[in-house]
Amino acid sequence: MHEELVLLPIVGAIIGWFTNYLAIKLIFRPLNPIKIPLLGFEIQGLLPKRKEELARSIGITIETELLSLDDIIQKSVSPKIKEETVSAVKAALIKRVSDKILSFLPKSIQKMLISYIENLVDKEANIIFDDLRERLIKQAKNDIKIRTIIEEKIMNLELNKLENIIIVIAKKELKHIELLGALIGFIIGIGQAVFLLYIIAR
Repeated sequence: MHEELVLLPIVGAIIGWFTNYLAIKLIFRPLNPIKIPLLGFEIQGLLPKRKEELARSIGITIETELLSLDDIIQKSVSPKIKEETVSAVKAALIKRVSDKILSFLPKSIQKMLISYIENLVDKEANIIFDDLRERLIKQAKNDIKIRTIIEEKIMNLELNKLENIIIVIAKKELKHIELLGALIGFIIGIGQAVFLLYIIAR
């Protein structure tokens, strides 16, 4: 009898592990609805069944909490990029003017005009750049919706690929859930064995 009681924790661990393993699998499978005869309802994995809702929720969360359009534009027009852009515009403008106009003028006048152009660009470029950035942000907010882009990307992913992505990201955590089920089942089995021993002892 005692040997049979020893099996209770082992059986409990197996049942606990399998229950959690099955629960994890049911997040992803079955991909397509399966009708249960006589019972009148369908079984489908949580992810396939709620893919559209999940995609919408992820899109909204990323756009509102993690990565706004303002963030992307601000990073795209950092001070370094701004400085490099102004410098490139200045160099291109001076080259164009020099090639088309200044080549016909005396060197002293050329230097004076080039100096004037450089000062003008340095003075006005930052204002123009900042104004352009604000216009870009305003226009982008009307035309670009991060949540829509993310939602479309997720909806276009095959379910198998989406499943693989989630498993790769959460592989360790999913394994811990399985082992936790085994541990809980083992502890419950020990409790059952102790309870039965107490009943027998009486």
